[in-house]
Amino acid sequence: MSLEKDIESFARSLGLEIYDIATVKENEEIIYRVSVLSGTLEDGKRKGVSLDECAHLSRLVSPLLDVTPPLDGEYRLEVGSPGIERKVATLKQFALSVGERVSLTLKTKEKYKGMLLKVEDAMITLDVDGEEVCVDFAQISKARTYFEW
Repeated sequence: MSLEKDIESFARSLGLEIYDIATVKENEEIIYRVSVLSGTLEDGKRKGVSLDECAHLSRLVSPLLDVTPPLDGEYRLEVGSPGIERKVATLKQFALSVGERVSLTLKTKEKYKGMLLKVEDAMITLDVDGEEVCVDFAQISKARTYFEW
């Protein structure tokens, strides 16, 4: 099994879904960042992820990284939520964001904002002002979830 699959297995055992795993550099520090969402839906929306859940996953993953380091050199493990407003870059991330508001920019520069209704194969369906809009994933150049105040 790969390192990411092992981390995903630990997350699922806690009722969490892996949203993203990335290596980033911030302020001269290398961070191995594991972003998770709750696997539980309440009233059609994802439940929030608690600090305790993130800390528990971090404690499970840390020994694994001691045995199978994700990269050479020093780094810091960070486990947390990707946030309410976040980048959506993969089909899996779109699927995990169903029921949330999403802003899309297509390669043609067209823009859409609306509720993400479903993801089927490579088609993304949004409710834009009461009208269903279907977009091919390959045509999306940028996407983010957003919160309407």
